[in-house]
Amino acid sequence: MRLRRRLRRLPLTVTALVVLLCSVFPVYWMVLTAFKPTGDIQSETPVFLPTSLTLEHFSTAVRADGFWIFWRNSLTVTLGGVLLALIVAVGAAFAVARMRWKGRRGFLLMVFIAQVAPWEAMLIPIYIISRDTGMLDRLSMLTLIYFMITLPFTIVTLRSFLTGIPVELEEAARVDGCTRAQAFRRVTFPLLAPGLLATSLFGFITAWNEFAFANMLIIKNQDDRTLPVWLSSFSNVFGTDWGATMAASTLFALPVLILFLVLQKRVATGMTGGAVKG
Repeated sequence: MRLRRRLRRLPLTVTALVVLLCSVFPVYWMVLTAFKPTGDIQSETPVFLPTSLTLEHFSTAVRADGFWIFWRNSLTVTLGGVLLALIVAVGAAFAVARMRWKGRRGFLLMVFIAQVAPWEAMLIPIYIISRDTGMLDRLSMLTLIYFMITLPFTIVTLRSFLTGIPVELEEAARVDGCTRAQAFRRVTFPLLAPGLLATSLFGFITAWNEFAFANMLIIKNQDDRTLPVWLSSFSNVFGTDWGATMAASTLFALPVLILFLVLQKRVATGMTGGAVKG
């Protein structure tokens, strides 16, 4: 019986291993290339396990013109967009989950539509709006776009999480003398921590890796470019220096990786809670 079960699971196991290999190998190759000596990178025979490692490519990437400026720009627009989305989404999710008002179902439907809509279809309209309002080449416009992109998912997730928190907790706080706002701030809001962490991480990853809007809206002022746009032109600056390009890509991926490792347990709780509650 055990042998039969193992044989039945064999196709699933093989499929999982293939998917894992296809997902992990590009990341492994990027990091490996970043540490490879130039001779191993230019070798005609692929070197999967280099005999020596070097930090020269990381030094080249960090000393590149504008590296820290573009890093600062990415952090500014990413954190700004995520924080704005969290502030607005908390109020919107509370209104949808706890209050009854005319048009609530229609509002929630529009939020779902906005969540599943392809944002690439908005490239031209947003460009025209930015041009006509004089907001081209401004990081503030890029921050507003990232806020708009991450807001629907944040509202939906927090609304699902709020519906799983018993409303009786707020009612008990109000009986003890709290106002509705105080009951939410002191009782419900602390219980939202896993959901807030999960949505903020998703928003951070989305905004941090976004390329299309940043490449389209930042045209003249090249000092306002973000890291994804800078990486797209990195090979033009260094020619065939793939080691420096992979080192810059590795540094670009580090903030998301560190953030995910730090918040891994809380994020998993928030994702599952927002998925099944309500």
